[in-house]
Amino acid sequence: MNTTYNALVVPARITQPVRIEPVNTDMAALQKLLAGNIESITGADWHVYLNEQGHPMPPNIRAEVLIREAGVNLKEAFNGTAIFLGHGRYVQELDAPRHLIRLAEQLFDLPLAA
Repeated sequence: MNTTYNALVVPARITQPVRIEPVNTDMAALQKLLAGNIESITGADWHVYLNEQGHPMPPNIRAEVLIREAGVNLKEAFNGTAIFLGHGRYVQELDAPRHLIRLAEQLFDLPLAA
C-alpha cells in the first residue's frame, strides 16, 4: 500500500518556502514531520495535518489564510508546519488537490507546480 503522496507543505516560518513535496503519511512519519501529535482539519476534498500542541511553535498565518480561503471557517489559530493532502471516498490519502495548490499560488504569489 502506498503511503507517500505529494503534499502541499506550508511552514510556519515566513522565511521557509511553501512547497510541494512527497510525504510519507504513516502516523510515525507525520508525527516526526510535525514534531508531535497531530490533528487534522477537513475540507471538501482535502485535509490538513497540524501539530495539536502548536503553542510553542510559531503561528502559521499562511496556513490559516489558505484554510479560510478554501472555505473552512476557523475558530482558533494554528502554529507550526501544515501538511495539506487530498482524500478520496473512503478516507484514503491522495495527492494535494490541484485547486488547493492553485489557490496557494495565488494567495502567496508563488509558482508551486510545473
